[in-house]
Order: sequence, then C-alpha cells, then structure tokens
Amino acid sequence: MGFLNPLLLVGLAAAAIPIVVHLFNFRRPQRVDFSTLRFVRQIEATAMRRMRIRQWLLLALRTLAVLFLVLAFARPTRTADAGVFEEGTARSLVLVLDNSRSMTLRDAQGALIDQARGLGVAVIEATGAGDERTLLPVARPVEARIVPYTTAGPVLDAIESTPALAGAEALTAAIARAGSVLEGAQHLRREIVIVSDLQAATFSDSASATLPEGIDLTLLPLGARAQVNTAVTDVRVVSRIVEPGRPVQIEATVVRYGGRPGTVGAALLLDGQRVAETAVDVVPGEPVRVPFTVTPPARGWLGGEVRIEADAAAWDDARFFALRVPPPPRVLLVRGDGQRADLVALALGVAAESGGVALNEIAEGALPGADLDQYDAVVLVGPASVGDPGRLAAFVGAGGGVLAFPGDDVDALNPMLAALGAGRIDGAVGESGGDVLGTTTDLDLDHPLFAGVFDAARPTPEAVDLRKVARYRSGGADETTLIATQTGAPLLQEVRRGEGSVLLFGVAPDLGWSDLPQRGLFVPLLYRAAAYLAAGSAVADTGELTAREGGTIRVEGVGPGTALRLVGPDGVTLTPLQRTVPGAVVLDVGDAVARAGLYRVVQGDRTLRVVAVNEDARESDPAALAPAEAVRRLEAATGRPVRLVEGAAGLASDGERAGTPLWTYFLALALACLIAETLVTTRRRPEVAP
Repeated sequence: MGFLNPLLLVGLAAAAIPIVVHLFNFRRPQRVDFSTLRFVRQIEATAMRRMRIRQWLLLALRTLAVLFLVLAFARPTRTADAGVFEEGTARSLVLVLDNSRSMTLRDAQGALIDQARGLGVAVIEATGAGDERTLLPVARPVEARIVPYTTAGPVLDAIESTPALAGAEALTAAIARAGSVLEGAQHLRREIVIVSDLQAATFSDSASATLPEGIDLTLLPLGARAQVNTAVTDVRVVSRIVEPGRPVQIEATVVRYGGRPGTVGAALLLDGQRVAETAVDVVPGEPVRVPFTVTPPARGWLGGEVRIEADAAAWDDARFFALRVPPPPRVLLVRGDGQRADLVALALGVAAESGGVALNEIAEGALPGADLDQYDAVVLVGPASVGDPGRLAAFVGAGGGVLAFPGDDVDALNPMLAALGAGRIDGAVGESGGDVLGTTTDLDLDHPLFAGVFDAARPTPEAVDLRKVARYRSGGADETTLIATQTGAPLLQEVRRGEGSVLLFGVAPDLGWSDLPQRGLFVPLLYRAAAYLAAGSAVADTGELTAREGGTIRVEGVGPGTALRLVGPDGVTLTPLQRTVPGAVVLDVGDAVARAGLYRVVQGDRTLRVVAVNEDARESDPAALAPAEAVRRLEAATGRPVRLVEGAAGLASDGERAGTPLWTYFLALALACLIAETLVTTRRRPEVAP
C-alpha cells in the first residue's frame, strides 16, 4: 500500500491524545455529602467494573477514529498489484514497443504496427502528471533518443512516428534494456509495459533478462489471426570455382510459413538483369532449395538477387548476394632440380596464353626468397627440399594453395606435410618405366575440382595406368582422397588447412611414372586445380551483412590515399571506419546500414567489391506465441510476475488513472468509530441497587 500524501502521516501522532487523556484524567473529584455510605458500598464493585469496560471501549474508538482520519487524508492506494492501469504513486514507466518487420502484417483490425501505436498512445495517456515516460522501440531508429520525459507530448509524438524496421532485438533483450533505463529512474514505483505481436522466432535469446525487485511488468499482446508469409531466406554460391563464361551454380532457399501448399514464381537477377527464372512448389514449414545456373560475363564483383512473387511481407520477397569472379590466379611454378617440369609448364602455359592464369616459373633454389604473398597458388614439381615448411603451411592457412608432385626423393615433401598436420609419404611402390601396377579407380565427382570437366556422354575419364606411385598414408588432418588407385595409394589427395588446401599427386608428371600426362584429363585438371587452389575462401566470402547489425568487410586491391566509401542502393554514401591489415583494408560497418540491398565499396571511381545486405531471416516467420505461453517465458526470463492485459480496455484517458482509491474506506471506518463512540457515551445506564 502506498500513499499519495505521505507527509500527512505525521498526524498519526495525534492518536496519542486520547491515550494521554485516559491515563491522566484531569477532572477533579467533587465532595458530596451523604447521610450514610452503606448503600454506596453495596454497588461499588459492580459499577467500577462496568465503568472500566466503558472507558477502555471509548479509548479504543477515539484512538482508531484519529488513526483512520489521518490515514484517509494521506490518501492510501493499493500498490501490490498496481500496473499502468491502476491508481498509485508517481511512477517511472518504460514502454517497450514492438516495431519489428512482422508488425507490417495485417489482420482484421488493420496493420499491426498501427495497432501497436494505438495501444502505446493509450498507455502513455493513462499516466499521470508526475510520471516519467520512456519509449523504447525493439528496432531502434538511428535518430531515436531513449530518454525519460516528464510530459506525455514528446513520447506521443515519438510513438506516432515509429516505423517498422529491420534489425529488431529479441523482446527479452529489449526488456533487459528497459530495466537498465529504470535503474536511474527518479520514482520508486517502476513499470515496464510491453506491446507486441509475440512473434515466436524473435521473442527471446540466450542472454539473461533478469530484472531487479520492484519492477512491474505488463504485457499487451496484439494480432488476432495466424499470418501467412512466403520468403527467400538464403542464397548461396554453390560453385567453388567461378570463371567468366562458365556456368555457376547458385542455390536459393524459399520457405512458406503458414497457409496452404502452392506455387510461386522465382527469378534470379544479376546486375539488375533477369537471367533465370523458375516455379517453386512450396509446402508450409518446409524449406525448398531452388537451384539456378548463371554464366558471369566478366571478371570482377557482381551483384545479384533472388526474388519471388510479391506478398503481404514485401521486405523478404528478395534476398541479395554478391558474386566474385576472381582475376586469373597467380601461380608460382617451382621446378625441382633434375626433375621434369616441362609437361606441367606446358599445360599451365596454355592456360596462361588464354588469360586463364598468370604464371611465373622459378627454380627450386629460388623458393626461399620468393614473396608468396604475391601468389595465389604454388606448384611444386619434385623438389628435393621445400625450404621452410612452416612458411608454406602458413601460406595455405591464410587461403593460399599448393599443388605438389613428388620427385625422385618422394620423402622430400614430408616436412611440409608434417607442418600441415597431414599424413606422410612412406616411400613408393613400383619403378619408373616398369610394369603397370594398376590403374585409377574411383573419382570424387562431387568435388568442385571436377565440376564441369566431364560431359554427360562421358561422365568419367579413362583409367590412368600406373607404374610408380608414392605411398601416402593419411594422417589426422582434414583430408579427402579425390582419385583412388588399385594400389591403395591415392593418385590425388586433398589436405585442407585453415582457408586453403594442398592437392598432393601420387605420381610425378613423368611418363615413366604413369600415362597421366598423355590423358585428356591432365591439362584441364591442372588448370582447374590452379583455379580451385587460388579461390581459397574468396567465393564463400561474399561479405554479406545483416541490416542494422553491422560487421566487417575485407577489401583487397586498395590504392593509397583516398578513403573507401560505401555506396548504398539508394545512392547514399557512407564512410565507415577503416583499418589497414596485411594485404587489405577492413571496414567496420555499424548499424547505420539499415536498408537491404547491394552496396558498393568504392575508392575514387573504382568499385573494389560488392556487399550484400539482407534482413534477418528469422523475422520472416510470423508464427506467434499464445499470450499465456508468452507470459510464462517472460516470467522465466525476467524473474518477475507478468500481468496480461488483452487490448486497451480499462485504460483511463485525459491523464486520469483508473482504480479504486483506499482513502474512502479509511474515512468510513473513522466515521463508524465516531458514531460508535457517541452511542456509547450517550446511552449510559444508571446504576441500581440489587
């Protein structure tokens, strides 16, 4: 129980007046002459007992009357269960307003965001003149100020102008932030009122939202029907090797939430041009993977999107992606002393003449002095020594690639394999120029290295005859056999480390070891291996960001001088924080990137890369929690009881608070005590002798 006029409680001291009067009776006894005291003594005992009872009763009634009068003037109010809808002492209130993307949907009462604004206005109008009011949207606009106001006007204006935005935090996280705001509140009575559609996907997160004692929670749910939404939730580049003029596989994910099965149209746009389209059969709740094939026309960064037919939630009908068609891989060919590297040089030279690779050839002795940062892939042909094996391992871990052929000393590659945490080569089986030991058997045709190499008429290459094979034993690294042989040793093994890979051949590029150099697979396999190793993680690293969450973007090929700029789809230019790292510049993009779309990183007139910004796919699922379940989760997350109020019924207007004040009851009790005291005083019975 609280008091609107607590200072008047000092009047409780007046309750001591009847007690003082009773204990110190200030009436002086009067002398009365009697002829005899015989009859007085007979009634003395009975009369005194009755008098004492009447005096104690009068004392109690007079004391209680004073107490009840003082309490009534202090205006007591019931605050144990007080919420925003009940009268009480001055409060500090935070209105948590759900303005996430799901609030753009509609029901019979109209758009959910409009309903939320209406409830928010009703809540603020129900507050009193001395209250603090703070608006806290779950998707905070950049210009929003989370500060308390002592008047309702600024808060009402902010509610009316609050849009539905991307990047909403979980509702429980917003409540925790509201608790932090109330830590500095000026009133002891503190309340959080939540207006939300209770979207299940973004309702809570793993962070704690425990609130301190003394904060009341009230939940106002809205939304009267189950919503239906179809969304593009993901787009990824499937192909590991991306080249101009060659098909690239792209896969989108489309999900229908609620409703009935149906068919929607989907299209892929590349640099604004529609290049592929298909029909998608969707079933509620089941993600559908939609494949597309596109052919990039040139090298560089391309921007694309997958778009479906428009529905009520237009913001998730498209998802953007960036595709990098890398420049020709920079390949360093290292010739082992006394080893045949001419066939490898010839095969890579053909690719270099067509612009497929940029080739540089050195002798084995020049490897320690080579600047590996200037290359994407290193090809080792039978070296007697790899120099510093840790240097090559670091090159691979940072995204580079190594293609290695054994030489006469097959064990010479073991130091590099050990540095990679891979297996080792235990000698070789067979002899160069000797009898055929066996042939190749299985190929991992699902590996990106072989994508597009074989046509439908000849899905697998001819078997390779083997005369000498290095006996490689796999270790504990992340590795895969890509081409197996009848000898048990792999013809081609991949070892992955960090962002890069090593492709290890089991034979030298020498006809004495095998007839691989004579096969039609040899030249395309070397070219594809160089492109695959050079790609590293570049294709997967599309630099995708989530709207309003920010992140970092790595940009290579930056020239000196001019700062980098980020140009959005609407032409707005941002200059994010940037720092230089080896080989690149990293942009720190904050939550100012609020609009989904394709952004360009530019320096001067050059576009250095494209960045896709998409909205959080979790917000596409409009399924809502039942109000009772939402209350249970909120109570578990916050540790506080939650009051559930359906709609705006019971909200007062014009600044008047609803509820029953308690001072009227105390006034009635005081009057009752005074009436009883009067009756006891006036209805005194005369004493008679027995």
